[in-house]
Amino acid sequence: MGFLFSKLLSLFGDKEHKIIIVGLDNAGKTTILYQFLMNEVVHTSPTIGSNVEEIMWKKNKFLMWDIGGQETLRAAWHTYYINTDFLILVVDSTDRERLPLSKEELHKMLADEDLKKAGVLIFANKQDLEGCMSAAEISQQLNLTSLKDHSFHIQACCALTGEGLYQGLEWITKQLKK
Repeated sequence: MGFLFSKLLSLFGDKEHKIIIVGLDNAGKTTILYQFLMNEVVHTSPTIGSNVEEIMWKKNKFLMWDIGGQETLRAAWHTYYINTDFLILVVDSTDRERLPLSKEELHKMLADEDLKKAGVLIFANKQDLEGCMSAAEISQQLNLTSLKDHSFHIQACCALTGEGLYQGLEWITKQLKK
């Protein structure tokens, strides 16, 4: 269904770039999506399935799919991969225990043929909380330097304030110009 929706929208105007937003549950994916859409915090409940919104930024049209991160939903992530231009992985910077699981999921996703050409943006979310890991520490733990076939960027952010989010979109915009 996502593929058909993307194709139909692409017939009516400028090139639309598909972005999927993934991460473990409670990482802040939906909060980030709605910060982009409305520039404000929206109180959310756990995403069951997905949320999709069209975001316009600097003359770029992004179709952003926020995909639920609960363990039972991660097995279906691959159904969203087709025609994805960018993958945004949201990491809870305070969740040290589950960072290895985020690493495992990231590398599993990037091995999928449908994501071979996707750029990767990692949002190191919840930087406002005491004791959080730095973006550099998360980068090392996720072994980002091993991503030889993907352009990638890690961005420290706070979904609640919006800090760092637009720097991530700026990186995506630069990648589109390459």
